[in-house]
Amino acid sequence: MAEENAPRRPAAVVIGAGATGLFAAAALTDFADVTVIERDRLPDGPEPRRGVPQARHAHLVWSGGAKAFDELLPGLTDEVVAHGGRLVHIMGDMVSRAPNEVWFRRFTATRHRNLVCSRDLLDFVLRGRVLADGRITLREGTTVLGLEGDATTVTGVRVRTGDEESTLRADLVVDASGRGSRAPRWLAGLGVPAVAERVVNAGVAYATRVYDAPEATREIDFPLVNVQANPAKAPGQGGIVLPVEGNRWIVTLSGTRGGEPTDDPGAFVDFALGLGDPVIGELIKDARPLGDITTTRATANRRRYYERARRWPDGFVVLGDAVAGYNPVYGHGLTVAAQGALAVRDVLRAAGEPGHPGLSRRLQRAAARPVAAAWDLAVGQDALYPGAAETRPNSVERVLARFVDKAVETGARNPRAMAALLDVMSLEKPATRLFSPDMLVPMLIGPRKPHLQGPPLTETERKTALS
Repeated sequence: MAEENAPRRPAAVVIGAGATGLFAAAALTDFADVTVIERDRLPDGPEPRRGVPQARHAHLVWSGGAKAFDELLPGLTDEVVAHGGRLVHIMGDMVSRAPNEVWFRRFTATRHRNLVCSRDLLDFVLRGRVLADGRITLREGTTVLGLEGDATTVTGVRVRTGDEESTLRADLVVDASGRGSRAPRWLAGLGVPAVAERVVNAGVAYATRVYDAPEATREIDFPLVNVQANPAKAPGQGGIVLPVEGNRWIVTLSGTRGGEPTDDPGAFVDFALGLGDPVIGELIKDARPLGDITTTRATANRRRYYERARRWPDGFVVLGDAVAGYNPVYGHGLTVAAQGALAVRDVLRAAGEPGHPGLSRRLQRAAARPVAAAWDLAVGQDALYPGAAETRPNSVERVLARFVDKAVETGARNPRAMAALLDVMSLEKPATRLFSPDMLVPMLIGPRKPHLQGPPLTETERKTALS
């Protein structure tokens, strides 16, 4: 009898079982019973799926993201590592050339460690952890057709599974459906005014091929190798070698308009050799490819400013790439997904549970903070490419871009400055950290060490990979 009289728990619906949706579901379980709606049938193992086409390309999780992972789901990063992922020291375990063509020294004085693995493995571990929670129900093979409610309150969603349509009632609906989000159309259908939107599209194309890691490199923790594109030299071209589980290298090449990589197997290595430094091409020219080349062109930075809406319905929140999608080269999507879910959880802890008037606006504004940080970092670089935006960067944006270039140049030679730079790049601290004494003192006095003239591979790394 006690159970019959117990108060009903609030109900939440999360649209999408990608990383953003799973983090959101984990954040909501203390406050509601959660139903996750997913259009695909999810794989049983660490395998690709249609709904995450970008999964084939190289992925990094910055230390700010790894920290958010473990705040939401304690021990998640250790679980990924147990399945073959790595926590790599940035910059000690990384050979990286900055956009201004400065090679970073391999400092080990900073605390930052990035999580490195294939996206398929990360999604597999995350799915297993989240969907094991009895407060979460997964509905696969189900499409959301639209929102229920009106311009003041969203009360649920209309869904279709096979040929059957139905309505799911909810106290909170979270759109975590990614770049293809239909939220603008759904909200317009309820009478909610359109929000401002901005697109900065550098025209970046990606091409990825997986290689069998050279035998000799398997005995050491071979570093990530990253040659970043230079916006001052259009077309900007770059690439990364990402050693992942299964003794594999994920090699992703990128190029902006007029310099895009293709899916031609005969051109892949030549493209890598033709980058600003040929190190990636030299690493893979004798390596054995494990499959075909995967390409992607949907890489525009696109942001919808939902947090600025004049009117916003109760019971609805948009998270992750459905709010803002970034050029993948910056590696911030997964970090923003976890930090946005954390922001939702923290607001709900203060509010008690979904359903309070005005709560959804507060949730949307809180989730926008990590979005804004990642957006500024991505657009600050991409807006410099010809044709990337309707208007060229203004004088303030150009000055800030030059300051960031100077900060990168300083960080490349000074560990204190590098720590400040990584605090910002990892989305752990705001951009004001770049104006701290750790950065300004070495920037003004001048680093004593000269810039490196080439990639800082150790002698052992060179012998194992290039011999």
